[in-house]
Amino acid sequence: MEPVIQVNPGATKWDIRQKVWDYIEEKNMANFPRPVHNRIPNFKGAFTACARVSELQAFTQTVEVKVDPDKPLEGARLAVLQAQKTLLVPTPRLRTGLFNRITPPQGASKEQLRTCSTSQGVKDFSVPVGLEAKVKVDLVVVGSVAVSEKGFRIGKGEGYADMEYGMMVSMGAVDESTVVVTVVHDCQVVDIPEELIGSHDLTVDYILTPTRVIKTNCQLPKPQGIIWTKLNTEKLEKIPILKKLRALEEQDGKDVTLGEMPAAAEPSLQTVQPKRQTRQRPRQNTRQDADREPMLDSKQDRGAEEEQKARLRPARVRKESRGEGRGGNEGEVNKRRKGKSGGNMKEKGPEEEGSEVMSQHKVPLSVTTVYLGGIPAGLRVSELKTALREKGAGPLRLTWQGAQHRAFLDYSDPQAAEQALESLQGLNLNGHSLQAELAKSQRGGKRSGQSNRRPRPSAAPKSKTAPPDTKGDVAAKTEQ
Repeated sequence: MEPVIQVNPGATKWDIRQKVWDYIEEKNMANFPRPVHNRIPNFKGAFTACARVSELQAFTQTVEVKVDPDKPLEGARLAVLQAQKTLLVPTPRLRTGLFNRITPPQGASKEQLRTCSTSQGVKDFSVPVGLEAKVKVDLVVVGSVAVSEKGFRIGKGEGYADMEYGMMVSMGAVDESTVVVTVVHDCQVVDIPEELIGSHDLTVDYILTPTRVIKTNCQLPKPQGIIWTKLNTEKLEKIPILKKLRALEEQDGKDVTLGEMPAAAEPSLQTVQPKRQTRQRPRQNTRQDADREPMLDSKQDRGAEEEQKARLRPARVRKESRGEGRGGNEGEVNKRRKGKSGGNMKEKGPEEEGSEVMSQHKVPLSVTTVYLGGIPAGLRVSELKTALREKGAGPLRLTWQGAQHRAFLDYSDPQAAEQALESLQGLNLNGHSLQAELAKSQRGGKRSGQSNRRPRPSAAPKSKTAPPDTKGDVAAKTEQ
């Protein structure tokens, strides 16, 4: 199959990453988290692609499977748990060790297994695996930004998948029989020049996409261990387990000489421009990407992520999306302080219950509310919002009551609510069908029980309140 994204002659790894990220964003081919830049993209159809791992003959013969914690690999982690195989997940940025073993509750239901496969489940149901543990990994599943049909892989630029594999070689956890699989969207399969692949780069044996399974028959060898000359003292300080492995290999008489510190770390070389594109750009987002993708689950990380996303978007787009309740970047995870009015907001985590206002000043005083029931346990509010946007049913306000397995969606008028109801029929999340219907209180001309928490008319300054029938148009005209 001809690659959708063409790689220009002389392109660097960074050029290829940027081209893939830009294409996925432009075509709106990804789910949360967005934007996909500097991430392993959580592409639409990832769950379908991940399910194909169970079709591999290599999978049926495995006992222990290592799956990276990236969000698009959630379906692969679930497949491993459902097959009752041992699931190993790397610890975030290898701070406390190499692996965590996921241990679901005894007799876990399908829903509990699904929860265990999420980032939160990885935290709640994992047990650290020490270097002394006898681990034999039969199958490795990694995420990629780009991959070729020849098995050449490009990650997001931090090198964790490559380093983890080298560490597993040093531990004796993998050998030549270990199969490496990556899961990507079809558009991420591109022609990668062989000269870009080094001895430290992890190659793959199978590529799973939403439409096909590709056996690469890769001719390049996988990493033969940790290449110490590519590491430095700074990296060892950040990853303590590397110190332990280095000491063990030094005892065995191996060469563990470290490489030099990056030139960019020297103040006198800070103004050198030519190397910045290939060596510096992948490091620009280090703070935003503090952990591998699904591990960005703390409230502070999510807040910083949303703030970063808001800054990346033009001001006009932010205003319009706030007015229409589709932006999902500003005000979505805020809750009003009790007793306050006029838009004073207190930041809350997305998982906390309460109202999530798309825009404090753009929500009309008269709205039509839709009740959404049957929300499965473990579903995150961000996942619901993503599903609503994909269905074209983004509300002005989302009131999340996950503990009660329900949510309330406010729309500008009855017609908008009816359109949303039509779009939400048959909505299925995490294997559960959701029930969408007009809120009971609408029959009497009132909104749902959330109305008594809505600001009084005087709370919203008139100069900033858009009429119900103008919404985003007002914002757009103001910008013009």
